[in-house]
Amino acid sequence: AALPKATVLDLSCNNLISLPSDFCSLLHLVKLDLSKNRLQQLPLDFGRLVNLQHLDLLNNRLVTLPVSFAQLKNLKWLDLKDNPLDPVLAKVAGDCLDEKQCKQAAVRVLQHMRAIQSEQDRKRQQKLQAEREMEKKREAEQRAREAQQRELRKREKAEEKERRRREYDAQRAAKQEMEKQTKKETVQTRKSPSKSRPPQPPRNKHSWSRSVLRVLLFVLVCILCALAVCKLTELQHQPLCISVNTLYEDVVAALQNHKSLQNLLHQNSQQ
Repeated sequence: AALPKATVLDLSCNNLISLPSDFCSLLHLVKLDLSKNRLQQLPLDFGRLVNLQHLDLLNNRLVTLPVSFAQLKNLKWLDLKDNPLDPVLAKVAGDCLDEKQCKQAAVRVLQHMRAIQSEQDRKRQQKLQAEREMEKKREAEQRAREAQQRELRKREKAEEKERRRREYDAQRAAKQEMEKQTKKETVQTRKSPSKSRPPQPPRNKHSWSRSVLRVLLFVLVCILCALAVCKLTELQHQPLCISVNTLYEDVVAALQNHKSLQNLLHQNSQQ
């Protein structure tokens, strides 16, 4: 990493198991020898080494290459012998026994990796397209639900408005009916005022006569009691009783004279 502008690097025969991702910061590498190590895989961003022309990966433990390998557009020479490569990749790479075969290997492997990258890009695009379609479908469903909810709220508002209108019409009709009934009753009252007068309670004709009769009866009882006291008790010699007895005798005499007069008149009328 301290030599970022290095162009040639030989790391062969070091028993390397892996390379750190920072290794791909050596962007000026032109020739790289990683042969006779124990590399099982290359960094995923190995394709950043765009200036690489000569790559020796002889006798490692590689099975596949990173997809970014397709970005090594300047690669001219490649050796992948003695690696447990995937059969398809091994067939594409072929042998590297001379300069010509190693150059052909570089060309064929780059084409193969570019095809894989294109296929992955296509699948990625399909996945993105499917996600977009799904998102559009969800958005369309959401819009449909929102439109349905708006339509439902609109219908509910219309129903509520219609209900209020019916209630208002019913109240107005009841009010008009009440006004008509009131006017009708007013007209009937004007035409027949006597019928509209409230019935007067009957006078109690016997109340006064009963009261007078009770008073007279009470007075009579009092007079009889006074006469009994003045006639039958020792109070008859008192001045008050003497006056009462005298008055009684005068009344009795007057009544007798009156009775005699009635008999005489009766006899005259018969004659």
